Amino acid sequence: MSAARDQLATPLSVARSLRVLGTHVSNWRKLNRLTAAQVAERSGISRDTLRAIEQGKGTVSMENLFRVLRTIGIMDAVVKAADPYETDVGRLRMDEILPKRVRD
Repeated sequence: MSAARDQLATPLSVARSLRVLGTHVSNWRKLNRLTAAQVAERSGISRDTLRAIEQGKGTVSMENLFRVLRTIGIMDAVVKAADPYETDVGRLRMDEILPKRVRD
């Protein structure tokens, strides 16, 4: 039972990144001069869900996170940041790993 519990524990680096992302979301909301109520309403989520995102809780669905990112205007940048072809390594390895139909 202890091993199963250890697997469920959130790694420190993940917990830290959740908190940092939550702070960034909160800061973007404020820079856009939006209240939490406005972002929640425009995103189609509850204030509690927005609070969980901004506090870095790992319990929020990806869809709800992306709804908020879209509302505060950074969704496309976040998606682009995860694109492996935006990195030197991704571009170098693309030809050796992916079939041509995926690269196009």
